[in-house]
Parts: sequence; structure tokens; C-alpha cells
Amino acid sequence: KKSEQELKDEEMELFTKYYMEWKGGRKSSSVSYMNIPRFYYRLPAEDEILLQKLREESRAVFLQRKSRELLDNEELQNLWFLLDKHQTSPMIGEEAMINYENFLKVGEKAGPKCKQFFTAKIFAKLLHNDPYGRISIMQFFNYVMRKG
Repeated sequence: KKSEQELKDEEMELFTKYYMEWKGGRKSSSVSYMNIPRFYYRLPAEDEILLQKLREESRAVFLQRKSRELLDNEELQNLWFLLDKHQTSPMIGEEAMINYENFLKVGEKAGPKCKQFFTAKIFAKLLHNDPYGRISIMQFFNYVMRKG
């Protein structure tokens, strides 16, 4: 029979062995953390002038790019003209409506900046209990004005 001290020593050895295996196994799985992209960068300090200028410049370039994606007044007028031209009768009171087929036709003619708004998902989002499966032209145009 083993003495109590020998049992404790053996238990400690096993514990250490299994703990080190477990810890070692965790290290290999944590390698995936190295592949996670960095998403936070601290703001440059006041004395880091070059970094501050770089940040300002990159922000300006980003805002210019976003601004070019927005629809200008002429493009909005053209979109309204196309929507009005392709409306689907009958009207509901004063409200002009458009069906999905004509919606897609307008999407093809409206130009590349408008293409993102002519999806089935957006059409379905604006579809409200119309017996003919149409959406309101005004609601769609307002949606484009808010999102674009």
C-alpha cells in the first residue's frame, strides 16, 4: 500500500500533467485569435501631428466617396419622372402605385446609383395590403430620399 504522502504526490503529478495538457491544448486553439482583425485604433494624441493629419485626410476622402454615392437633385428628378411614367393603375385616391414588374423596369433605366434601391427586399418592405401587389410611388421615393 502507498502512504498518504505518496498518494498526494501522485495526485499532484497527475493534476499537473493534466493541467499542462489542458493548458497546452488551449494555446493551440487560441491561435485563431491571431486571425481576428483589429477593429479599434486609439485616437492620435495632440502631439502626434502627423497621425492627426492622416486621420483628417482619410476621413475627408471617406466623406467625399460617400458624397459621390448620394443622388443629386437631377438624378432624383429623373427617378421621380421614371416612377411617374411607369405607374400601375388604378390609383388609390390620389396615390400613384407601381407593381413589381414596372418597379424592375424603372430600376434598369434609373442608373447605377439607384440600382441598390430596386431590390425585391425593399419592394416587399414597402408592400402594404394592396390587392394588386403594388407599392406607393411616393413611399418608395421617400424611402430613397431617406436612405440615399
